[in-house]
Amino acid sequence: MTLLYTEVEEELRASVRDLLADRCRPDAVLKRVESGVPYDMDLWKTLSREIGVAGLLVPEEYGGAGASAREVAVVLEELGRAVAPVPFLTSAVLATKALLQAGEKDLIQELASGETTAALAVSMAASPYRPLPKTVTVTDGLLNGEIRAVAGADVADVLLVPVGTTLYAVRAENVRVDVVPSLDLTRPIATVTFSGAPGDAIGAFDVRSVLNFGAGLLASEQLGVAEWCLSTTLSYIKERHQFARPVGSFQAIKHRMADLWLDVVRARAAARNAADLLAADSEPAASRDAEAVGNRELAAAVAKAWCSEVAVHVAEESVQLHGGIGMTWEHPLHLYLKRAKSTEIAFGSPGAHRDALAVLADLPGPA
Repeated sequence: MTLLYTEVEEELRASVRDLLADRCRPDAVLKRVESGVPYDMDLWKTLSREIGVAGLLVPEEYGGAGASAREVAVVLEELGRAVAPVPFLTSAVLATKALLQAGEKDLIQELASGETTAALAVSMAASPYRPLPKTVTVTDGLLNGEIRAVAGADVADVLLVPVGTTLYAVRAENVRVDVVPSLDLTRPIATVTFSGAPGDAIGAFDVRSVLNFGAGLLASEQLGVAEWCLSTTLSYIKERHQFARPVGSFQAIKHRMADLWLDVVRARAAARNAADLLAADSEPAASRDAEAVGNRELAAAVAKAWCSEVAVHVAEESVQLHGGIGMTWEHPLHLYLKRAKSTEIAFGSPGAHRDALAVLADLPGPA
């Protein structure tokens, strides 16, 4: 196990970062969310076709890259640094993981090409540690019910709907998707309504393993958000002068920046550890081994609990250290703060992961 980035991972990072620097600058993201059509599907198609991010988790025999969670984590870091409005997390991570678990091959091949986009129909606030609410029923292959706060549903061609322990695939044209107000303007959520929607049962679904996988990798996106906020703030305090001195030369500011840097370094270690252990999730032997499963869940819980709070803290400090300009709509900092706040409660709050961590690590409870 190593927390260092491999040469292949750095090459992947460079490719994604260069494309985002050209197509997904902060001013362009802000302009897009103001337009009311936040998702950039043209950028998503370019990422999928030219770099192959849509099929990273998909085995080569199904038309994918046959990569692992480590490479996915690198992409998520870069997408977090750009608050890129693309459905990578919802389609290429969560939906793909659910399909791989269910053993569905045809739909996986469609997702790997980037031509089809899917969304796992669970609330962004769903937790790996509690059952999903029973809001959808199936009768004679027809689905009825409603699921709220689903991310990526408005641009999905297929909805993957968990009903009990079975996963159903429902085409988007057979459901009603109503986008609702969301704190994160770059990742809309929607209410998905099923009224006699035909669905195909495609296999088993284990909510804990899929959401745990998503939570562990979401930590890498939060790391990217924190890294952008830290580097942008560092550049600003070097240039901004007060009392004929750079703001960053004041000792109090230096101490605050040093604390933020330490938080981000720790976040990187936690996120990389989770990605490394989750990378073994696709190995049959590791997926059956109880100790390996426990180690992955423990690493994911640590990463999500720590990175959630670090991303929010660094974003909040960045807004303050930017002074008046940090409070304006025109500066993109608010997009990062909103992304950090929304992902803090996604797939388990920090508190929920710490509670799970105590159990996984067999820590004694209060007397």
